Amino acid sequence: MSFVKDTVNRTPIVDNVFGVAAKAKAAKAEVGKENVVDSTLGSLFDEQGDLVALETVFSSLKNLDNRKLASYAASFTGNPAFREKAVEWVLNHNSSLYKEVIATPGGTGAVGISIANTLEPGQTLIIPEIAWGSYALMAQMNNIQVAKYSLFDEGHFNMTSFKNTLKEVMKTQDKLVMIINDPCHNPTGYSMSTQEWEEVVEFLNECSKTHSVVLINDIAYIDFSYRKDKAKEYFRVFDHISDNVAVVVAFSISKSMTSYGLRCGAAIILANSEEAVNEIKIVFEKEARATWSNINNGAMEMFVDVLENHRDKYLEEKQEYVDLLEERSRIFVEEAKEAGLSHYPYKEGFFITLDMDNDTRDRFHEALMAEHIYTVKVNQGIRVAVCAIPAAQIKGLAGRMKEILDQINS
Repeated sequence: MSFVKDTVNRTPIVDNVFGVAAKAKAAKAEVGKENVVDSTLGSLFDEQGDLVALETVFSSLKNLDNRKLASYAASFTGNPAFREKAVEWVLNHNSSLYKEVIATPGGTGAVGISIANTLEPGQTLIIPEIAWGSYALMAQMNNIQVAKYSLFDEGHFNMTSFKNTLKEVMKTQDKLVMIINDPCHNPTGYSMSTQEWEEVVEFLNECSKTHSVVLINDIAYIDFSYRKDKAKEYFRVFDHISDNVAVVVAFSISKSMTSYGLRCGAAIILANSEEAVNEIKIVFEKEARATWSNINNGAMEMFVDVLENHRDKYLEEKQEYVDLLEERSRIFVEEAKEAGLSHYPYKEGFFITLDMDNDTRDRFHEALMAEHIYTVKVNQGIRVAVCAIPAAQIKGLAGRMKEILDQINS
């Protein structure tokens, strides 16, 4: 006898992040914060090792009337002003496609609602081989299979693997749904070029001659790109999608506003026709109502207020941390090169991932923790969260890691 549905996977979830984060916290209490490298959480920390909470953002939130913080949103799809601002902020006038917005609990909600409502049970979702683990978990919870494409080929997006994976899935179902996490890919820090995006869209258009196609573009870390507004110019490429292609852009206010616990984001639906956009919107609306019912009103009101009344101050404050992130990543990449520590191609963002097979990864991860260096295991690598490590601790870290790696391989 069972108390849950027969089709659900009962294997306990493997916590690769918060469990290690708890070990890092315990180590800090035991040996002192300065003696522990905590590279676990995908959140931004300052040079004192404290979580960054942008003053502009939280001053806005705290100045909201208590009744706004307490109240329901105007609609289960999100407040109208919020949805308008989300489109303006994310797309930055780089798309002329028809568009609709559904407010979601973080970028996670946007990705989850897209997976759950575009594929039937038993069908296949296409994701990168190196990816945020929750993609596969979301698929699993909806009884959806997963096909993975290799992410890199000699330092570039592996277009051949991407295309071949789509072709294989096309043989067994009449729809293609894939996730591309870009820019500032989690966990490698890769960002695709405009030319790579153009080739992706060209191929999706070819596939759409026989299959309907949904591209889920997870942009969680886009506002910490080192390229500022230029990072959003690739959205123009989406204007060339065919009539049988739709795009869902998954946006995370949690990341952009350093408001991780407020859980607010948006699913921005793009297509060539109003009819196509509305078809997706109607289903997403119903799923939103049935699943979470309402989104954090205070977070939406804060987002609108910041962009309408404090935009310049917010951008200035955020840029200080983007510059800090760039400096930290520069130190690690340069020292990794000097030490001969291999990592996947990094362009920008919160994470750098060391390149290794999973057996080496497991042994290396344990050896690092023995030296009070706490990282996160991902498929075929070790994720180093430069977003969380003060620059003073990053200096020399790549060399230390290479020495430990050599020791376990000797």
